Amino acid sequence: MKTATRQHLRANLLMLVAAMIWGSAFVAQRLSLDAIGPFLFTGLRFLLGAFVVLIVWSVVRRRGQADTQALSPSRSPKLWRDGAMLGLLVAVSISCQQIGLQYTKVANAGFISSLYVVIVPLIGVVLRHQTGVGVWLGALLAALGMYFLSVDEHFSILYGDWLQLAGSVVISAQVVLVSRFARRHDPLALALVQFVVCGMVSLAIGLAVDPLRIADIVHAAPTILYGGALSVGVAYTIQVVAQKDAAPAHAAVIFSMEGVFAALAGWLVLGETLAPRALLGCALMLAGLIVCQVMPMWTARREVSSDSAEPA
Repeated sequence: MKTATRQHLRANLLMLVAAMIWGSAFVAQRLSLDAIGPFLFTGLRFLLGAFVVLIVWSVVRRRGQADTQALSPSRSPKLWRDGAMLGLLVAVSISCQQIGLQYTKVANAGFISSLYVVIVPLIGVVLRHQTGVGVWLGALLAALGMYFLSVDEHFSILYGDWLQLAGSVVISAQVVLVSRFARRHDPLALALVQFVVCGMVSLAIGLAVDPLRIADIVHAAPTILYGGALSVGVAYTIQVVAQKDAAPAHAAVIFSMEGVFAALAGWLVLGETLAPRALLGCALMLAGLIVCQVMPMWTARREVSSDSAEPA
C-alpha cells in the first residue's frame, strides 16, 4: 500500500514538472516564429529531443537496465508501430499549436491546449475506463477556468484559438494511448521512436513549405535548444515514464497545469498581461488540480476506514 502511494506521488510530481516545462516552452515557441517556420522548428526540436533521450537510454543500457535490442525493428516491430502512431499524433498536435501561436496569446494557447483535461475523460468513457467523481469535478473546474481565460466578455475567440483546440483534440488521443503503450514497452525506447517519427515528419514538411536559411536556424538556436532539450527530451520522456503509474484522465488534469505556467511565463518574459478575468481562470484551473488530487485520496481513506470499522 505504501509502495503504491509512493509510486502515485512520484508520478504526480513528475507530471507536474513536465507541465511546468511545457508551459514555459510556449514562450520559446512564440519567439521562434520570429526566426524560423513552424514545421522546421518542430522538426529540429523533436530530433534534438530524440538525441537527448538517446543519450539517456544509452546510459541506462550500459548499466544493464535496458534491453540492448529494444530498438531493433526486426525484434520489436510493435514498439515501432506504437511509437510511430504516437509520433504522428504529436506531429499533428504540435503543428496546430505552433501555427496557432501566430494568431493568439501565449496564455490562451497554454490553456486551450490543456482542454484535453476534459476530452480525455470523455474518451475514457467510450473506452470504458473507470473515472472517479473527483477527476470529473476537477475537469469541470479546469474547463470553467479555461473559459474565463480564453473567451472574453463579447464571447469572441481568436482564430489561433481554434487551431489550439484542434491540437488539443489530437493530443488527447496521444495521452490515452501513452498510458496503454507505456506498459508494453521500455518507456525510453518508446519515447525515442515517438520523437524520431515526429521530428522526421515535421522536418520533411518544413523543408517543403518553410524557407530554409542557415542564418534563421542560428537565430532560432536558443529556442530550439530549450524546446528540444527540455520540452521534448525531458518533459515528454517524463510523461511516458510517469504515466506507467497514472490513469489517463488523472494525468490529463495534472498536465493541464501547463496553461497556468504558460500564462505566468508569457507575463514574465513577453509582458503579456493577465486581466482579472484571466486570473480567475488560472485560480479555477489550480482548484481543479487540487480537487483531482485530494478528493480520490479522501474517498479511498473513507472506504478503508469504513471497511476496517465493520465487524468481522
